[in-house]
Amino acid sequence: MKILVLNCGSSSVKYKLIESDSKKVLAEGGVEKIGLPDSFLKFKRPDGSKEIITVDMPTAKEAVKNVLNILTDPKEGVIKSFDEIEAVGHRVVHGMEYFNKSVLITPEVIERVKECYPVAPLHNPANVTGIEAVSSLMPNVPQVAVFDTAFHQTMPAEAYMYALPYEAYEKYGVRRYGFHGTSHRYVSRRACEFLGLPYEKQRIITCHIGNGASITAIQDGKSVDTSMGLTPTEGLMMGTRVGDVDPGAIVYMMECEGLDAAGVSKLINKRSGVAGVTEISSDMRDIEAAVENGNERAKLALDMYEYRILKYIGAYTAVLGGVDVIVFTGGVGENQTGTRERICKKLEYMGVTFNAEANKTRGEEIEISGADSKVHVVVIPTDEEMMIAEDTAAIVK
Repeated sequence: MKILVLNCGSSSVKYKLIESDSKKVLAEGGVEKIGLPDSFLKFKRPDGSKEIITVDMPTAKEAVKNVLNILTDPKEGVIKSFDEIEAVGHRVVHGMEYFNKSVLITPEVIERVKECYPVAPLHNPANVTGIEAVSSLMPNVPQVAVFDTAFHQTMPAEAYMYALPYEAYEKYGVRRYGFHGTSHRYVSRRACEFLGLPYEKQRIITCHIGNGASITAIQDGKSVDTSMGLTPTEGLMMGTRVGDVDPGAIVYMMECEGLDAAGVSKLINKRSGVAGVTEISSDMRDIEAAVENGNERAKLALDMYEYRILKYIGAYTAVLGGVDVIVFTGGVGENQTGTRERICKKLEYMGVTFNAEANKTRGEEIEISGADSKVHVVVIPTDEEMMIAEDTAAIVK
């Protein structure tokens, strides 16, 4: 079954065309700067070469149409017509408590997703726009919504509730939802396949570490706690997001700088994190380079970044009553060998031993713990698109 996977943002669309039975990626690429004069489409050819085409795309519908056009292009395409696409799977960021699994998209589902707009104002509207674009271009093709929050709906109340007045939960749905669920679900399962372990009998901590970052505790195949909250701002220090912070500090900053709600949102989502501390970059590769050049602020940010990861691993080990598998994934988790090494060496107290030679690998599946380690530590590149394709195929079939 040929499945088109779409990840629609406010100004971009990422796509993969996947043959679900063979798990082969037939085509992939993306559209950027939708609505701007310099919008463009980029794609990868089967031989690995890449192409960028400047195309006028004033709306998301035009962007999706251009994706379909390149897939069916006589020269660059991999299918002859839209009819070969048997289903479309969409990444949808927030499902609140409405969705605890992936679902076939219906008008009722779309209305529920729209009800989540207040807690995901940047993401859910873009996701719905992508769904509606496909509906208008391919009205008879089934579509499936795969939610970032769904995997975490197994968390117990003591993990997801905030110590706010209870009416905040009853009236407004204020609680921890967690994100990156599709990634955490994929890498935790894949890690057990890779290690030859039964997934439903493991205590797993998955570390999705990148510009956006979260850590999840998984007991017997179910998420029991995760670091992101009502929004993706809570938890780890990220590229531009603040992560855990005293709410009183935010109130104080509001008073000092005269910030309104929009100003606070910008402060905690755009002006903070690694970029805020260093005033250099939100990219950890730039930070590591600055550390090499002796930049003290960069060293501070890197120490803070890794300290938060270490602290959450320790906390979730306590929650799980021990840990059998630790997984690194995401841009930093898959590629920053120094961060992995420094964290692993501080986990010796729990019986982790470290394989420095194996750790030299970037972006590939590898176990980086030693043969005598009491905990398996592995690197598993995430593949959210494959997970979305699998869910879509299962639901449509």
